[in-house]
Amino acid sequence: MSGNTGSGVWADAACRSTGIETLLKAKGLTRHIHRKGRRGKPLTGQARKSIQAKSCMRVRVDHIFGAQANTMGGPILRTTGILRAKARIGMKTLACNMRRRVQLRRLDPRPA
Repeated sequence: MSGNTGSGVWADAACRSTGIETLLKAKGLTRHIHRKGRRGKPLTGQARKSIQAKSCMRVRVDHIFGAQANTMGGPILRTTGILRAKARIGMKTLACNMRRRVQLRRLDPRPA
């Protein structure tokens, strides 16, 4: 986790466990993990609103990672050495950002 300046962890309900909860508390991180309803015990209105708010934040990141994994050659790197892997990931990210910039300009064509 070195270099991570965020103070919160955003995740879906599959990541919720007592072990994860204690680890996050020990590291001083704020948890934004979804809750999950169970059979015979559905989520309350407050819990649904909480999930909606968390999902609005997560969707911005998840879509970008999904696009990068699905259209930029997938999540597998076939390189030799950490330096080449870092360079390849950097180039994938640059290409993804350039493509995203074109999409955003198409939506809002005002001059920058």
